[in-house]
Amino acid sequence: MLYVSSAVYLGWSLGANDGSNVFGSAVASRMLKFQTAAILASAFILLGAVLEGQAGIETLKGLTPFTLQQAVVCSVAAAATVTMMTLLGLPVSTSQAVVGAILGIGFLNRQLNVAGLGKVVACWFGTPVGGAIIAVIAYRVLALLYNRINMDLFESDILIRLSLVAAGSYAAYALGANNVANVTAIFVGAGYLNVPNAALIGGLSIGLGIFTFSRRVMETVGRKLVRLDPFSALIVVLAEAITVHIYTFLGVPVSTSQALIGAVLGVGIVKGIRTVSTRTLASILIGWFLTPALASFIATVLFFAIHLRYMPAP
Repeated sequence: MLYVSSAVYLGWSLGANDGSNVFGSAVASRMLKFQTAAILASAFILLGAVLEGQAGIETLKGLTPFTLQQAVVCSVAAAATVTMMTLLGLPVSTSQAVVGAILGIGFLNRQLNVAGLGKVVACWFGTPVGGAIIAVIAYRVLALLYNRINMDLFESDILIRLSLVAAGSYAAYALGANNVANVTAIFVGAGYLNVPNAALIGGLSIGLGIFTFSRRVMETVGRKLVRLDPFSALIVVLAEAITVHIYTFLGVPVSTSQALIGAVLGVGIVKGIRTVSTRTLASILIGWFLTPALASFIATVLFFAIHLRYMPAP
């Protein structure tokens, strides 16, 4: 179990950061207590990981052969990259950090599944685009249905609140199903874990991150979402969840943060408003390219560092 402690840390940091993407709006608006949101998020993340996490695990473990030592190096490199990017204030994708670390090991092994890597990278760029498209469609369809329902303000508020809780639970399920591969797939590739155990450990570690350290992030990020009207916030969470779940079927772990940004852009397109600044878009692009490159570099340096041997002077 000592070997996967780095994976548990990576899962913890993923949960601490990405929990805000699923229940941030509900917690920040005080429609749901943090403890309740944490329980729902953790339960549905674990459920998603166990029921649908296999496809993503198979994709990542097939990018290159691993030894157990290389798996630990990848996990530590990805975790260090996520930490460094967070300190720099740049949007970080755990998926890109993990794949970047795998890429570094793949170069060292001189064995890399180029077709699998191409599929993953293509989905990275498709994530925000998919989020935007789904948000546009969902907004127009649900707005049409919503406007046809005769409700007073009290009934409307209850409906939106319950819908946000349902959408958040679905988003948590999609997060677990899609992102558990980032946490433990490399240890499956190294033959240290089987898929069911990897899904269980990954799901539990992500849930642990939500319970212990996501409250501040959830409330802070959630306030940014709540600046949208409640209906728009619902559309954003729902579009993010659908986008991430689609990529789960494709077996490719993607960033929930990037799906969320795409969904916000989609709502902005429908409403004719500017929801994301040029500076924010620039920082996202920097994060896209810097995260995998940095993770690959750190994995390579770590690999060489642990293989250095001291040669005494003659």
